Amino acid sequence: MILTRRPRRNHTAAFKSKVALAAIRGEQTLGELAQQFDVHANQIKQWRDQLLAGAGDIFERDKKPPSSEPVVDVKTLHAKIGELTLENDFLEGALTKAGLLSAKR
Repeated sequence: MILTRRPRRNHTAAFKSKVALAAIRGEQTLGELAQQFDVHANQIKQWRDQLLAGAGDIFERDKKPPSSEPVVDVKTLHAKIGELTLENDFLEGALTKAGLLSAKR
């Protein structure tokens, strides 16, 4: 009997949660669930443990204050950078002409 490796599969979050919830219900053993969903029993146990570990976070999200970080407007920042660059170039030219700044920058 030759064993061939199955190609790596990526399961969706919906599938993982469905399998993990079935494992939490406990109506079937991990072996039965593994056969039903065509997934290894160890993988089901990992998904179940992840779901149980993260379950408390679901209800905490509602209580967290909104992010205090301001929303960044990239166009405004680029405009400000351009404005400051022009200002610096103008002042550099004026100071160089006045002899207050060396031209060797």
